[in-house]
Parts: sequence; structure tokens; C-alpha cells
Amino acid sequence: MSFRKRSIGLSRTPASSSAEDPSAPRPTTAQSPPIPGIRPSPLDGRPTTSTGTPTLDSLLGGHAGLALGNSLLVEESGTTDFAGALLRYYAAEGAVQGHQVHVVGVGEQWGRELPGLVGAADAGEEEEKSGRKERSERMKIAWRYERLGEFGSRSSGSRASPAAADRASSAPSTSTGAGASISSPTSFCHTFDLATRLTLPTPSPLHFIPIPSGAISPFPTILIYLRTTLSDYPPHTIHRLIFPSLLSPLLYPPSASAPRALLPFLHALRSLLRQYPGQLTCMLTLPLDLYPRTSGVVRWAEGLCDGVLALHPFPHLMDASRDATNTSGGKAERGNNEEPQGLLHVHALPVVSERGGAVVGEDMAFSVSRRKFVIRPFSLPPVLGDEEAQMGLGNGEVRKELGKKEDIDF
Repeated sequence: MSFRKRSIGLSRTPASSSAEDPSAPRPTTAQSPPIPGIRPSPLDGRPTTSTGTPTLDSLLGGHAGLALGNSLLVEESGTTDFAGALLRYYAAEGAVQGHQVHVVGVGEQWGRELPGLVGAADAGEEEEKSGRKERSERMKIAWRYERLGEFGSRSSGSRASPAAADRASSAPSTSTGAGASISSPTSFCHTFDLATRLTLPTPSPLHFIPIPSGAISPFPTILIYLRTTLSDYPPHTIHRLIFPSLLSPLLYPPSASAPRALLPFLHALRSLLRQYPGQLTCMLTLPLDLYPRTSGVVRWAEGLCDGVLALHPFPHLMDASRDATNTSGGKAERGNNEEPQGLLHVHALPVVSERGGAVVGEDMAFSVSRRKFVIRPFSLPPVLGDEEAQMGLGNGEVRKELGKKEDIDF
């Protein structure tokens, strides 16, 4: 079989559809500058912001932060205020990043108690101490227990790596100690010190919304303020909305807890979050001792929030919040950093992707120290044996004790 060259000309594309000249100038699109405190989600690229707590960011559905346009309800049982510490971290992070923070129901004294920033030198020293502590713990336990209890050490690395990156990059160029001032933010999540106070710039990014007295329902006035404020600011401004102790009798009238007053407000708040999906986030706290989860209004409120967490402090550690501010370096402070202070239950996480949200099927625990709010899986420590016997083994005390024991006949 012979091959013959056929004189068939190839059709050429017209000149109008020919390739562009590489030397010709291409039109450039002006890129908007990045917004401080906002970064894309590792799952789907939607904008997220930090809650001020790295371990809480890594828990929120794998987005390494709270996605804009979503709300988070934090419930707490008991008389402690661990949920209030989360709100203060959330507000302090927003103030440092230059976001507009709107606080409902409390006065300016609440804003004066925001934790101060930790300088780069102190943050590095804290990481070095935690590294030495982790290495010493590895020497105490068996190698097969080494990775038990480590948060995010399994295959779901999208939750652990962003938090580690936040801790590694959280080196704000600020002064330490009380009265630490706000400078230009350089990281997504900063480190704060509960023993110091944050100095706010002028004008202050904190806005306090009072609860109107004498009204049947205080929520319509709050909604009018929020709609007016969000429409007045430029579209690239980030807003953080905070509700400390929602429905508390100290702040709200008794009529506010009625379903006809609360549920329409939560519906309107959810609509407002969807109306400004790139500008607004919200965090709320609810006391479970006053409004238990068995009541229908609380279950409806949980369904109208994107994420729901519950804090259950241990009864014997109710005074752990006072020990957290102890700077004497004694045994109480070391134990506060090591031992969990309560359980954290995840009832709902923001599902903002077609892949769905992360499923947390394990018991979580939390601990609060002076400079961090840590959330990790809860597990019992491995059995290390009798520490007193181990310490006295080299001195022969164990042999003496064994010699004193009498034989027991069965």
C-alpha cells in the first residue's frame, strides 16, 4: 500500500480570529487591596474572619475561621463566664483588625475589659515554652500514646494546619503589658493576654447599642439601628455583631424571651446576615441555666443560627476563671494550662459549602489560661503507674516497702 502526497491545502483561520500578538499590551484589571483580617476559606475560597481563638477557627467546618454572613451561638451552663471570654477575644480581634464591632446590651465598661495584645517577643517565648512542655510529655508516655489527644492530628489536616499557621504568623508589632496599643495588623489571628487591657484608637471601633427601656420588645429598635448602620458604611467595611448573655434578666425585659418577640428577631437577623454576606458576622451567648435546651424557644433559636456550641464547665473547676489570671507561676496555673476545665459539645456547624460541614463525632474539651482558649479532643490520660513508687525506685524505697508486705494466702 503506497502513500501518496495529496495536494490538498489546509484551511486557515481568518485573520480576525488569529492569535493575538504577544507584544500587544493587554488590558489590566485594577485589583482591590486586601481587607485586613479577611482571607479565603481553604475549602471553597469564600471570605472568612478569625474569632480571635485559633482552635475555635479550626473547628468551624474546616473553613479555618468564621465565614462572613454567618452567626455562631455559644451556650454555657453554670455560673462561669467562659463564653464571655470567647466574645472578648472575638471583639478584640475585630478591633485590632479595624473592623466595626457592635455590642448589644452592655455599656462601655465591657469594652474596657478587652484583653490586650501580646508582643512578638512574648508570643515567641510562649511558643518555646509550649514546645519544651510537649517534648517533656513525649518522654513520659509510651510512643503509642504520643499522638492521642492531639487536636487535628488525623487525616483532616485542613482543621489543624490553618490554626498552626495562625500561631506561627501571629506576631503583631505592638508593645506588651497593660495599655498595649493597636498597630497595623499583620496576621489573621492575634494572641491576647487576659491580664492586660487593650487600648482602643480614636475614633473607637466599638459601638454599644443600648436596650430600650419601656418597650414591649427591644429587638425592633436594634434591627433599625443595624440596618441604618450597615447601609451608611462603605461596602468593604467588615462588621462584627455581639450579643452578650442574650435574654439575660439583667439586660433584657421579661417580654423579650417570649417566642413572639425572639423568633421574629432571629429571623430578621438571619435575613440581615444573608443580605450582607461579605460584611457581617455575629456571635451570641445564651445562659443554659435560665433557658435550658429542653425548651422549645431555645431549640428554635438554635435552628435559626448557623453554628451552635455548648460549654459545660466541670463542677469542681467553677473557680478556674479566677485561677486563669494567677501569674505567680505556681501549681494552680500549670494545672490550669494542662487540665481541661469543661466539655464542649458541637450541636451545629456552619454548612456553607456543597461539600457540607465538618462532622465532629468526638468529645471535645476546653481550657482557658491567661493567653489562650484551647479546644481539643477530650481523652483520659494514659496510666503512668504509681508516680511515688517510680520516683523512689532509685533509692531502694520500693524494695523496702516490698519487703515489709506480708504474704496473703487465698
